[in-house]
This record gives sequence, C-alpha cells and structure tokens, in this order.
Amino acid sequence: MSYEQTACDAILAISTLSASIGAYYWLTDPQTAKVSFVQSLYNHLLFTISSIMLMILLLTGVHKKVIATSIITSRARQVLADFNMSCDDSGKLILRPRPQQNT
Repeated sequence: MSYEQTACDAILAISTLSASIGAYYWLTDPQTAKVSFVQSLYNHLLFTISSIMLMILLLTGVHKKVIATSIITSRARQVLADFNMSCDDSGKLILRPRPQQNT
C-alpha cells in the first residue's frame, strides 16, 4: 500500500468520523430548532467544516482511490491463483512451487 493510498484512507476516515460526530451534536442540540439554519451551522462548526471537506473529497474522487487498488489486487490474486502464483501489495509476483503429481 502506497503512502498516497494510506493518506487517502486516513483523510476520508477522519472526515467521515468528524462529520458523524458533528451531526450527532448538531441534531441533539436543543437550540437547533430555535435558530435559523445558517445560525445553526455557524453554531456547529465541526459539522459544517467536516461536511464541506467531505463533499470536496467526494467530488475529487478520493473514495475511488481508496477502493480501486484493493479491487485490482484481489482480482489479480484470483487470476494468478489459477497459475499457482500470487502477488504482494506492491504488485511483485510471487511464484509458488508446482504441486507434486502422483502417477
């Protein structure tokens, strides 16, 4: 797994967690029903900022980067298994010994 992949995973996870926590506090705040929507967003900056960050990340396609490499790796391993081979996370080919045939 590359550094870019790990960074994308971490940024997406932190943004999602922050938005979830912010949404919980925003929805459980009794002042939310009494003030305007804009004032409510201003009162809960964690939710506002993390939601904007999450939207930007999703629009730039970070969620595709998180999923794409794991899908490619798992499919490559499935195909290589038919030929008694495998690959590691960096893409290096692993040759396995041939199975012994008893005749």
